[in-house]
Amino acid sequence: MVYKLVLENLKHRMIRTILSSLAIGLGVTMMLTLVGVSNGMLDDQKVRNRGTGADIVILPPGASAIGMRTAPMPEKLLDVIAAIPHVTMATGTTLMPIGGINSLTGIDYERFNKMAGGFKFREGGPFQKPDDLLIDEFYAAQNKLHVGSVKNLGNRDWHVCGIVESGKLSRTFIAIKVLQDISGNTNKLSMMYVKVDNQANLVAVQDALKQKFNDYPVYTMEEFTSQFSVNSISELKAFIFVIIGLSILFGFLIVFLSMYTAVLERTREIGVLKALGASPGYVLGILLRETALLSAFGTIAGILMSFGTRWLIATFIPASMTQEILPEWWAISGAITLCGAMLGVLYPALKAARQDALESLSYD
Repeated sequence: MVYKLVLENLKHRMIRTILSSLAIGLGVTMMLTLVGVSNGMLDDQKVRNRGTGADIVILPPGASAIGMRTAPMPEKLLDVIAAIPHVTMATGTTLMPIGGINSLTGIDYERFNKMAGGFKFREGGPFQKPDDLLIDEFYAAQNKLHVGSVKNLGNRDWHVCGIVESGKLSRTFIAIKVLQDISGNTNKLSMMYVKVDNQANLVAVQDALKQKFNDYPVYTMEEFTSQFSVNSISELKAFIFVIIGLSILFGFLIVFLSMYTAVLERTREIGVLKALGASPGYVLGILLRETALLSAFGTIAGILMSFGTRWLIATFIPASMTQEILPEWWAISGAITLCGAMLGVLYPALKAARQDALESLSYD
């Protein structure tokens, strides 16, 4: 009987119910989108680093796994690495920031292509000229580029020579010697990648590299990519908590406004219920159930809208962001939304429960 009354109340004010649910859903969408983008971009970095085909990654002294790097490592170290037993190949990259989180990656095409298992070309082919640029399919789609297009990066014009399948470390590549010259890092590397002959020899090669280059962080690829997580980036984790806090506040304000207005509008209805013997707890229970249903509707709306944000990101900015859908966060976002909503309904519900039956019936 109570739930029937609750549903009829929500149906009677359908527009407000829909708008309140959508408003609550926006907070859920904001939460799910941020968490989805954070995890999506970090997982994309994992996939692209694994796409190099390397077994071991060597970073400059003092460098972390996540972050832009200069090019302080001498390129001649590759010959030293290649001479270590069980190493089948060693190559390096030079990076140059080009805005935001993106960087132009310089590669030795022959070595990198062999280590990565070969680029899969959608259009065009490898570098032929010093100003040739290789891009992945997502970067091409976002920037509407084709083979022959000109793209300005780092205040220089580059000619797109090929478009490759995504998943090989970077979205933009040029010849490493060209990048070293224009960035003032002649014969210098930002990262080094090592391939071993057998996984059984991986630890032995890693130990040998650590002994030979004791100032350089040396990671297996799995160790390296394991650092691409939200928990490893304190600033990102804090930002997510801020967004969750804002979502709770958002839900609180929406429900408070909606239910406070509802209590004022239904003063006579509440008076009738009390005149018929309804207790304060009964009235309180009705409003709490309405709020719980609004939260449920809002959570469902927010989950559906998060699929919409993923589609928008994948359609318009696939090279800049990647959003994942994380079902494990649906229940979390729903619980957070419910907490905010219950806080918001508390005062209006208590106000309704305390109303005097005679005063409510005489309310005009």
